[in-house]
Amino acid sequence: MLTLLGCGVVANVLLAKTKGLGGGWLLINMGWGLAVMAGVFVAFQSGGHINPAVTFGILASGANEYAPGIDITAGSSAAYVSGQMLGAFLGACVAYLAYKKHFDAEEDAGAKLAVFATGPEIRHYSWNFATEVVGTFVLVIVVLSFAETPHGLGPAAVALLVVGIGASLGGPTGYAINPARDLGPRIAHAVLPVQRATEPAAPATVGASPGPGTATEPAPARRKSSDWAYSWVPVFGPLVGGGLAGLLSQLVF
Repeated sequence: MLTLLGCGVVANVLLAKTKGLGGGWLLINMGWGLAVMAGVFVAFQSGGHINPAVTFGILASGANEYAPGIDITAGSSAAYVSGQMLGAFLGACVAYLAYKKHFDAEEDAGAKLAVFATGPEIRHYSWNFATEVVGTFVLVIVVLSFAETPHGLGPAAVALLVVGIGASLGGPTGYAINPARDLGPRIAHAVLPVQRATEPAAPATVGASPGPGTATEPAPARRKSSDWAYSWVPVFGPLVGGGLAGLLSQLVF
């Protein structure tokens, strides 16, 4: 539910000929926030676990249970992360089906990738990593504080928090703040029949050297990947941020 609605709002804003084309950054922020709320409601039996960084933060906080009746063990941790990854992948696939004709109509392959996965506006892996650590730290430390501060808002509180993080800290990297949210859809982008971007290559000459009357033919265009070179940042950055928040929570809560 998280990535179905989250990838869906990005598709609505970025892809050609949609009703929401050009809706802007705040529409994406709101859409992702509401997607988180929907995901937490649907995942209530697990304690609302839809983010491995939050799960890891709870583990680092010294808690004994992920949710009432679910002890923290290696098996339960693996089950959570596996479910989060699978759900994120499937949600992205369904979002693709909902916008299939708009993916076909869109010529910008970068916009298509952005529907599925995050990417930096200024590529600098160390600083991009730091941004994801900070954003996820804010997410997890505030989520852990909810248990100590009765508020009555339920999942809506998490939704508002995610909107705030996106509006305040999302500009540099697109605020993955969730390893499953980025990696699951990125895998979906890699396996779905989404047209990839092509880079124009220099013409390949037929003959010793180009000149008057020399025949030329275009060299095969190189296909861009799903930006796997960046993919580690939105996985490990959130895990570090979530872990730091969990450790700090032992001191402040």
